[in-house]
Amino acid sequence: MSSTPSIFVTKSNGTRVPFSLEKLQQSLKRAGAAPDLVEKISDELYEQIYPDMPTRTIYKMAYSMLKHASRSVAGRYRLKQAIFELGPSGFPFEQYIAELFRQAGYLTTTNNQIGGHCIMHEVDIRAVKNNRVYIIECKYHQLQGTHCDVKIPLYVQSRFEDIAWKMKDSQHSSQQEYQGWLITNTRITSDATQYGVCMGLNMLSWDYPAGKGLKDIIDKTRLYPITCLSTLSRQEKYRLLEKRVILCRTLIEQPVLLKNEHILNSRYDLVLAEAQHLCENISTLEWA
Repeated sequence: MSSTPSIFVTKSNGTRVPFSLEKLQQSLKRAGAAPDLVEKISDELYEQIYPDMPTRTIYKMAYSMLKHASRSVAGRYRLKQAIFELGPSGFPFEQYIAELFRQAGYLTTTNNQIGGHCIMHEVDIRAVKNNRVYIIECKYHQLQGTHCDVKIPLYVQSRFEDIAWKMKDSQHSSQQEYQGWLITNTRITSDATQYGVCMGLNMLSWDYPAGKGLKDIIDKTRLYPITCLSTLSRQEKYRLLEKRVILCRTLIEQPVLLKNEHILNSRYDLVLAEAQHLCENISTLEWA
């Protein structure tokens, strides 16, 4: 394909943007699609794009084509959607983030009640490793196009400061480093980013920090959520999530979990094979 079509498509938040064939190809390559498959899908989609076509429709078409070629590549391609499926309550998202820290060597607890200098606080995740103590607030959004504006880090930072004030009064304060975190499955606005950087608040979103966002961490660690799996039904995924089975890696390590859900015979083999392909080629687990 020699040029990008001069055509506008509609994003999930309603804004119209020029369709970028290059971005589509990059997302396919990042998922692990071979060059010939990238070219094939690009050619087919190019012929079907029409003015104001929803980007979600383009994504669904590309995913369908990928799934017929390689389920594991399709699973990586649908990662963003898979993270959105860690809902609707957001609790599975908190569990997933806790798993990311746990796999990186942190001792994590969720649904914490932690006393601050002024009041008690509900803390999504407390993560501890060596002398580091992280107080983590997760902001899960179910709808694409929803961003974290500056009110969110303002709120998170004020809570963290109250908790850290109390912690630093304890007898072990000199031996520990306290840090606050805001982690979201969508994006963070520029004002929110500016405030977080200024205040020293760690922030992690789908694509922030650049090159080290949530999508980059998952691709490097291969800690894919089970919602990436195309061989499981939505109901099967939700039942596993309810039992706190979050990672594809967990299914590989404990395949009996599939049998407990009556996933047997050829489907059992298909699910395990897809999970194993998704988890191949781990770069590192020490991301934090």
